[in-house]
This record gives sequence, C-alpha cells and structure tokens, in this order.
Amino acid sequence: MATRGIKKKAHENLSDSNIRKVMTLLNPEEGTPITKKEACSILNIAYNTTRLQRIFNDYQQRQDNIARRKAANRGRQADTTEIRTAITEYLAGDSVSEIAKGLFRSPSFVRSIIERTGVPQRPTSKEDKQGIDYIPDSCVADRFEVGEIVWSAKHHTTAVIKEELSLEYQQSRKGITPVDYEKKYGSKMYSIYVTEAVNSEDTFFPHIVSGGYFAVSPAYDLGKLSHLEKYGVDLNRV
Repeated sequence: MATRGIKKKAHENLSDSNIRKVMTLLNPEEGTPITKKEACSILNIAYNTTRLQRIFNDYQQRQDNIARRKAANRGRQADTTEIRTAITEYLAGDSVSEIAKGLFRSPSFVRSIIERTGVPQRPTSKEDKQGIDYIPDSCVADRFEVGEIVWSAKHHTTAVIKEELSLEYQQSRKGITPVDYEKKYGSKMYSIYVTEAVNSEDTFFPHIVSGGYFAVSPAYDLGKLSHLEKYGVDLNRV
C-alpha cells in the first residue's frame, strides 16, 4: 500500500513492509544503524531527508489510525455491512488478510464470517489447489439454472452456468457425439464460464478487471451461492 499524501513514483518501494523495515534498520535494538542515505536507497527514493521523514510520519499516522479503528471494533459483533463486504470480497478473490485489513478487523473475525455463512473456501496450499475442494452443505445442489452464478470446487472461484449438457442439447448440436452424463456419472453436466480477476493496469485496456474461460463440470463439483443473497450480497457484482 502506498503512503497517503506522498506522491509515489513507479520505481519507489513505499510498501508498508519496506517502510517498517527501514525504520527498524535506522533504530536497531542492537548493532549499528544505517544512514539516512542508505534508508533512501532501500526505499528506492532520491536522497531527501525531509521527504524521508514525511514518509515515516505518514506511515506512523496510518498505523495509529488502524490501531484506533481496531480498538473501536474490538468485542463488537459483525454488522450487516461487514458481513456483506467480507462475503463479496472473498468471492471476488480477495484474501482473508486483505479483507481484514480493509475492515480493521482480525483475520479470525473474517474467517468466522466466511465459515458461518456457508461461503465455499479456497484452498491455501499449492497441493490442495490442484484438487477439487469441499463444498459446504448449504451450497450442495444437483441442478442449476442457465445464467446462475455458482462456485466451482475444481477451479476454486465463481463461475456462470452457460448450458446444461443434456442429451437433448447434445443431439441438437452438430458434430457432438451425445453422452448420457447422468447415467455415466450419476450427475448432470454443465458448460460453465469460470471467472477470474485480471490485472490490466499496464495494458491498453486498464478498465478491464475480470475475464475467464470456458470449462465443463458435473453438478457435484458446483455449489449454489443464492443463499448468500440474504446477507445483501449481489452475486452479479461479484
């Protein structure tokens, strides 16, 4: 996160973690402190002690504000806005820690919302990401509607139902050898469009924030999300 009130150049490293690192090196508990010139070098800014101090002051003000907001929230139950925000941002791909930072809450607070509202959770380990994840009971269904926004346990993100690959549909399409998926797999089969976030800041189309790809999936690897609408979540905006 870039410091507020400080105009940051593209090559400068003014992340909170880097600023915190530099402040520690300038005032170490043991050993010799680095010079302010070295501090500017680590931040990748021009040597300017006045600007360096402004960066430190701005960082400290933000940390003090975060501490005050967290203290004010401590012990207070989640309100409807926090619940809606946590669910929406998690479905959109934000991490628990990122959501917690935005809400001035702890990661455990956000994780509790996700778990008790029946939001499908993304795997965290590299190995688990290769497999098909667990779908909460509240999301389990054996059929879906065209256009419905669902959760893909295989792709670990939201998807849109494009078509049910029924025998009738397959027979209506030229070049397709019909397969009775319900008989073969004991489940309906769907064509889906898997959604994913797109970082287009450095492209000719910076306004594009999402994209995706087509895939097929049996119903048992998909999860309903409609129960989350009672928390004010607009699935079309996810």
